[in-house]
Amino acid sequence: MIRVCLDSNVLVAAFAARGLCSDLLAHVLSEQHLVIPDVVREETLRVLSAKFKLSSEALESVTAVLDRCEGASASHESSPIPVRDPDDERILADTVAAGVQILVTGDKDLLDVAEQSPIPILSPRAFMMLTRGGAL
Repeated sequence: MIRVCLDSNVLVAAFAARGLCSDLLAHVLSEQHLVIPDVVREETLRVLSAKFKLSSEALESVTAVLDRCEGASASHESSPIPVRDPDDERILADTVAAGVQILVTGDKDLLDVAEQSPIPILSPRAFMMLTRGGAL
């Protein structure tokens, strides 16, 4: 089983609408080991509440799903590489410190530094193509 982190933009898309990201979340929950850093969890719940105005019942359902996953507390490590957005540096640092093997994101700042990252950083589509191709 591969240790995978889905960034908050992927999780928000997965919970807000049906499509690639919801399929990806279902796949990771059933076939991989999902690790969610605290910063990703907090951002996901904040965006779903503030921007998408999810009801308290819907947020409880999201929280129940997130509670089934391994959490990762904020690390004291620095990001292994510079990223334009300091929030993304924190996500990368916490993900690497938690032993995550693949970070899946739609965030351009993270995708732009993927080649320098110590762990693969993939778009949702690239991750699904990789896993459906049997490479994982």
